[in-house]
Amino acid sequence: MASLLSALYDRAQTIFTLADAVEITGLRPALASSLLHKAGQRGLVSHVKRGVFVLVPPEFGSATEYSGNPYLIARRLADEAPSFISHASAMEIHRMVTQPQFAIFTSSTKRIPNRTLAGTEFRFVLIKPNHFFGTTKHWVTKQESVDISDLERTVIDGLRQPEYCGGITEVAKGLWMRREDMAPARLIDYSLRLGVGAVTRRLGYLLELYGIAPEAELAKLRGTLTSTYLPLDPILPREGSHVARWRLQVNISPEELERVRTT
Repeated sequence: MASLLSALYDRAQTIFTLADAVEITGLRPALASSLLHKAGQRGLVSHVKRGVFVLVPPEFGSATEYSGNPYLIARRLADEAPSFISHASAMEIHRMVTQPQFAIFTSSTKRIPNRTLAGTEFRFVLIKPNHFFGTTKHWVTKQESVDISDLERTVIDGLRQPEYCGGITEVAKGLWMRREDMAPARLIDYSLRLGVGAVTRRLGYLLELYGIAPEAELAKLRGTLTSTYLPLDPILPREGSHVARWRLQVNISPEELERVRTT
């Protein structure tokens, strides 16, 4: 066990598999599995999922439940499926929130069951393969990185599924907080590429309300609208005024939307 731990620390590899243990120790899989089981009982490693383990830092003593860095764990839970950290979790990484987040959201092209490990909830959002775009690298440690949605894609995902970001108002706050770093043309391109009418309506309305995009860019969004009216926030009751310009029912008070500017 000492040689296994030493090798993993030398590699700066905090998350490892049974195959890694077999390679390092030279043991047969059954013996390596037994070794890791005993290490788990001693609080040296913690089990993530079948065949995947994480080193427990020495300062945690004999703790037998430890999930490690949540973004790296999310990547491991997705296994080989294309995935990226998204929604409220990406908003937190991009400094688009004012409150801490307690669940890790990951978008993947494969259906992956939600898990709770050591008190951390891991939630997976299924997306179509052609909707896998707009990602960037986020370095978790000096050696390991994960894919996350970039600034613009994070806004688009929030507008599509605001229930995973705390509601449209929270998404609007994030948009306003990082407005100077946003590329309006990219936001609009992502929206058109996604092809979801609700996202187009919500994005156009907020960009116009906060003066973030020029009229020429907004016209590209309006040109795709159908006659159907959709709610600004699908979480809230369908009430409030209708904005014909964006085929949108604004079911959030003007005062609440205006307060976003003071964030």
